[in-house]
Amino acid sequence: MSPKTGRPSYLLDPPARKGSARTRLVAGIAAAALATGLLGGLIGYSVGRPSETEASIAQLQKADAERDAQQIIELTDLAHRTGDELSPILTAIRQASDAGRPPEAAQVGKWQQTMRQLTERFADPPSGTTATNVARGGLRSAVEQAAIAVDTLALATADNTADERLTLAARQAAVAVTTWSVAATQLDQINIDAGQGHQHVHLDTGGADGALTPDGAAEGHGG
Repeated sequence: MSPKTGRPSYLLDPPARKGSARTRLVAGIAAAALATGLLGGLIGYSVGRPSETEASIAQLQKADAERDAQQIIELTDLAHRTGDELSPILTAIRQASDAGRPPEAAQVGKWQQTMRQLTERFADPPSGTTATNVARGGLRSAVEQAAIAVDTLALATADNTADERLTLAARQAAVAVTTWSVAATQLDQINIDAGQGHQHVHLDTGGADGALTPDGAAEGHGG
């Protein structure tokens, strides 16, 4: 009995128990929501996380991109330096042709030495992407053709040059193969980009030093 109301004390308990039950219900709902959120986050992380294979491929692609970017920088610098030395020689050859008079033999000898150095810069090129390889191959072929032009100029100052001319013809043929291979590789890439697959039009001459070769992929397939 309550001393104030005279009613049994148990009649005062239900409101207290009702409030306690409501508190427990709210706490239970909050705990369930938290558990559901954590579970959903774990499931989402598990589903969205790349597999080991995907992660490895991504790493390889990133490494290839970084390597190619560095090669492009180095090749561009090489092109600038080579062009600065090559341009005056080619200009002098054109001027000599216009004048109908070959330069002094001593001067031509110096140009030959310079061309050997420039050609050496493109020896043993690193392997890069198709686009980078094409650019490098084109530069190398241009330098080699310029070197042949200088050698031809040197022959104009000498007598009894039958053997030298035969050797020169062989060098010119090799450069022609190399230049064709650069164009063929670029054509292959153009076909791939157009959805035609690989198309190999490389010359069958046994190869030439510095020439690009087919990649071995089946005709009309792949990318």
